[in-house]
Amino acid sequence: MSLFIRDNWWTFMSAQISRLSCSAVLVGLLAGCAVGPDFVRPEETKIGHYTNGADPSVTVAANGTAQHFSPGAQIAAEWWRVFRSNELDAVIKQSLDHNPGLEAAQASLKAAHDNLRAGYGVFYPALGGDFSAAREKISPAAFGQQTSGGTFNLFSLSGTVSYALDIWGGERREVEELGAQEDVQKATEEGTWLALVSNIVDTVVAKAAYIAEIRATRELIDLQKQQVALGETQFRAGTVPYSNVLSIQSQLESYEATIPALEQKVTQADDLLATLAGLTTADWRPPTVDLADLSLPSDLPVSLPSDLVRQRPDILAAEAAAHSASADIGVATAAMLPNITLSAGYGTESNTLGNFFASGGNVWTLGSDIATPVIQGPTLWYKRQAAIDTYKGAVALYRQTVLGAFEQVADTLRALDNDANILAAEDKALATAKEALHLVQTNYKAGTANYLDVLNADAQYHQAEIADLQALAMRYQDTVALFTALGGGWWTRLSGKAASVR
Repeated sequence: MSLFIRDNWWTFMSAQISRLSCSAVLVGLLAGCAVGPDFVRPEETKIGHYTNGADPSVTVAANGTAQHFSPGAQIAAEWWRVFRSNELDAVIKQSLDHNPGLEAAQASLKAAHDNLRAGYGVFYPALGGDFSAAREKISPAAFGQQTSGGTFNLFSLSGTVSYALDIWGGERREVEELGAQEDVQKATEEGTWLALVSNIVDTVVAKAAYIAEIRATRELIDLQKQQVALGETQFRAGTVPYSNVLSIQSQLESYEATIPALEQKVTQADDLLATLAGLTTADWRPPTVDLADLSLPSDLPVSLPSDLVRQRPDILAAEAAAHSASADIGVATAAMLPNITLSAGYGTESNTLGNFFASGGNVWTLGSDIATPVIQGPTLWYKRQAAIDTYKGAVALYRQTVLGAFEQVADTLRALDNDANILAAEDKALATAKEALHLVQTNYKAGTANYLDVLNADAQYHQAEIADLQALAMRYQDTVALFTALGGGWWTRLSGKAASVR
């Protein structure tokens, strides 16, 4: 008998679930689309270039390299390999595996995905069960009786099923909003990844440039010391005034003062790399990358403007935020309308466990509930207006993000063009200084120039060398900035598409 009743209990509950599901499908068909605006992805830009006028196609040759810009070319997923440095590759791998900021962004993305999966639960009936055991004493006076009260046991077992009909689509909009929030976190994670890699490459290049500049400055200091010693000798011989010695000494001390500042920058670069790699500076082993060991890429991909708005993480995050705000309008609108919930329950009650499944103790319910806001002042209305205003603001922020991205790409393209011109001029200045030094050295050997002339020419050569190093480092860093401005090729990594690294 008890087995028969248990089977009936599950049969009854299954039937109620089926009825509720059928009702939900019918109401969904009748309701049609969800309330609120359907989010429409912004139209692709019709602009074909970034700068005012035509974008540069090729730079002048500087330091032996002319950089060519290839519109529409695919960006390699591991774009930093264009610099061809094993040390750089090792630092990036270490950082991608252990950087806390990237781990936090990945955890936020996983949380957003889990929230979305949890949100899908609104599309399923809610099942519940309850078992209770109690000993009670009641007063018959509550029922108009004069008899004495009794004490008894009461055991209850019940199951319930309910389903909220999403007539107006508010639940669907909430799930849509959760999906948009996941898209925000996806873009944020990719943006964190890109920023991490870009900061590493930029810092490694800067450190290599600082070290090269320190080396050239020390050579210049050695020459200045020789000039000071020679000037003091000439002063004691009475051939030059002491003011000449002081002038050279002042210049020497100025060069010496630059060394601690450059060394501090090297230390700061190492500390930053340690932090990016997820280590303390005490545990970090700084990479030894020489500027001469890095390779400047000659072919640079440039995404089309219409592709950029579908690739840059910050633009995608702004678009997803606008999508989330759009869905929230539907949620706020549905909150102003009636909500219907269907429910059913089945159970049994008994005074003893032995008769728990007796047929006389069976209870069941089947019903529906309609809840509608009646008087809540302007609360719900203005909540919807606030959602609309938030959406307008999100759309404006999206447009601003796109404009900022186009500006960054345009600035970087122009910077690379100007970097090449500056470096070409510095190359010429360095070559001229080198030729002048050679001529002075030849004249010195012939006896037509003194040693002070040689030292001055050598100092000018080293000054030109330092300026050339600074211009070269800026060209490297602006190349990094271009890859960053274009989004870094994360979509290539996720899609598995190959892109050449030259």
